[in-house]
Amino acid sequence: MARGGALIMMNGAPGKEVWVAINTTWNIFNFRRSLIAALREAGFRVVAYAPPDDYVGRVETICSRYIPMQLDNASTHPLRELTTLWRMVRLLRLEKPALLLTYTPKVNIYLALAARVWGIPVVANVSGLGFGFAADGGVKRIMLALYRIAFLSPKRIFFQNAEDRATFLDAELAKEAQAALLPGSGVDVSRFSPRPKVRDDGTFVFLMVSRLIWEKGVGEYVAAARLLKADFPSVSFRLLGFLDVLSPSAISRGEVEAWVLEGVIEYLGHSDDTATAYAETDCVVLPSYYREGVPRTLLEGASMGLPAITTDMPGCRQAVANGETGLLCKARDATSLAEAMRRILLMTDDERTAMGTKARARIVREFDEKIVVARYMEVVKGILGEAQR
Repeated sequence: MARGGALIMMNGAPGKEVWVAINTTWNIFNFRRSLIAALREAGFRVVAYAPPDDYVGRVETICSRYIPMQLDNASTHPLRELTTLWRMVRLLRLEKPALLLTYTPKVNIYLALAARVWGIPVVANVSGLGFGFAADGGVKRIMLALYRIAFLSPKRIFFQNAEDRATFLDAELAKEAQAALLPGSGVDVSRFSPRPKVRDDGTFVFLMVSRLIWEKGVGEYVAAARLLKADFPSVSFRLLGFLDVLSPSAISRGEVEAWVLEGVIEYLGHSDDTATAYAETDCVVLPSYYREGVPRTLLEGASMGLPAITTDMPGCRQAVANGETGLLCKARDATSLAEAMRRILLMTDDERTAMGTKARARIVREFDEKIVVARYMEVVKGILGEAQR
């Protein structure tokens, strides 16, 4: 693997270069493969631009080439961040891509600023508002100022829920003509389709799939599990997701190990094969109070015919039709979460199955990733077609 800005060349389709830029190659490989395939099929050369991690090799197999991004996701040091921005400005001057497709806050902001210097068109994706909008004081003010400047130039800004779009429009961070809605990141409804239950031991399984940071509601999930264990000792509360996340609010490995030793949760580690984990599950749980776009785990679980429990928060509530495909609970409230989980446990098998069937139908109708890919292809072809005229 090349580092320090060196390029990794691959055989790619001829044509204009479209860059897909995100803060992890894991994200590119797991969530943008279908878009990349559609772009390459249309004749574009697709470049992955992201910090190197364990997924670089896999990203190399699906893109025309890969460029390592030098980005510290957790940094707020002004000089370090200005250096990162300057590197991007220099790289774009050398490479001159035809179009940038950007995701995640820092990447959206910095590449919009850098691309503006050279007149390179950008399509940004606001997949939730994250930590910055939840913070108070200086961090939030700086983020708002950066968005206000950076988002003057993108040709299109995709939002994953209407509340985030309204937030940006009300704060004058984006213009009405730029701001468009997508149904989250979509989900592959063929890969995530209902399967017969893998296990047959009668154990009821709740599953939470998430990065292990506090804002995702992991602490509330554990606390709710404790509340329910006395009445439902055989119920399994499973947790799947990355440990050692580079975040100031990361949950430590020691804390997770303590919960496992206590017997309150089963930690499954991390897996790219989440479909198998869902196939062993009866209900998906995500008690997030992070400002989500539309959480992928809720879409995946619903696509597999599972009911879900999540918080009545922007992004989360868009993924669940309360009382029909799952249940909503209060954010940061383990008691409310436990009550919703208890309601699911006390339902009959037929009632839960009916809820899951409605969840699957809604996903196929509204959240199929083909809808997302089609919207992107329409915008990409429109922008690059304009550039040729």
